[in-house]
Amino acid sequence: MPVKLRWFMVSVPLVFAIVLRGFVPASAQQLPRSLTLASNPPGTVFYALASGLAKVASEGAPFLMTVQPYSGTSTFLPLLNNGEVDFGINNAVDMALSHQGPERLKIGGRNPFQHTPNVRLVMRGSILMTALLVRKDAPMKSIHDIRGKRLTGEYPAQLANWYNLFGFLAGAGMKWEDVKIVPVPAVNEGIDALVQGRADVTLSAVDAAKVKEADAAIGVRHISLDCSPEGEKRLRGAVPGYYPYWLKRGQATGIAEDTCVNAYDIYLTTHRGVPDRTVATVLKNLWDGIDKLAPLHPFFKNWTRQRAVDTEVTIPYHPAVQPFYKERGAWPAAMDEVQRKLMSLNPDSAVKK
Repeated sequence: MPVKLRWFMVSVPLVFAIVLRGFVPASAQQLPRSLTLASNPPGTVFYALASGLAKVASEGAPFLMTVQPYSGTSTFLPLLNNGEVDFGINNAVDMALSHQGPERLKIGGRNPFQHTPNVRLVMRGSILMTALLVRKDAPMKSIHDIRGKRLTGEYPAQLANWYNLFGFLAGAGMKWEDVKIVPVPAVNEGIDALVQGRADVTLSAVDAAKVKEADAAIGVRHISLDCSPEGEKRLRGAVPGYYPYWLKRGQATGIAEDTCVNAYDIYLTTHRGVPDRTVATVLKNLWDGIDKLAPLHPFFKNWTRQRAVDTEVTIPYHPAVQPFYKERGAWPAAMDEVQRKLMSLNPDSAVKK
């Protein structure tokens, strides 16, 4: 056999094999042995939700998903963006600000979030409800009664809380100058300031473990926002993604009477570089085990299959979840255009590296 022909017969299959090694279908991708799910610290609603999601996602899987708490979502978002953590629990407003970046989007004249173009959505989850919190024996009944009071603020470790308070005040036609700010780094420290008497009013997610702890210690209750038609218009205009939500008396800890709180969406997020099979496996386990979530925490009541996909989401979905949702009729036709527009915000992040 001529030398050139022999070389061709040996080298071509070798090159072809090498090329094929670079194209690994999702079904053949090896699953990791461990995954990390970043969250806010223990005592917060996000930590409780992360713990439940990690438990259900790991059941029957070859990997163990563990919760990695941080001082706040703004702390771990850069780690999620660069792939140092695999998944995260975030809220829709934070993700809009961080995904679009400070050059494109500001709310209340600011956007202190680092740009996170590589973060992707796996599943839209529960409704996050937040509200002002006071001592049970305090004279304040609504947000209009907090003028001149000591209100915890700044929240550098949990920037979402700054936007909560900005929206609350704007909805009531108030400004920062109408209250006395007591600086705190995060929500747990804010509740501590209330318990210790260093603040008159603080902020928390409804039914958080830290609220239950404070209620057992001194007795606390939430007070209503301004949910008049004008107040709702101001709230929605101040922070896109916020909307008022009424809770009945006794529906949660600290809801001593019918109370209007703030609501927005919670996301299960990931990084664009997480392999398709890994993301699809996590999603399938949660989808199939959705009924196992509700008993774990009251906030899982609204973590449903019907809420998983929505045209109002603020970041693009991970590519692995699209065929999953389409196969189950959960991806409406309009989502293709929504996904395209969200991906176009950061075109350089559209292709995995």
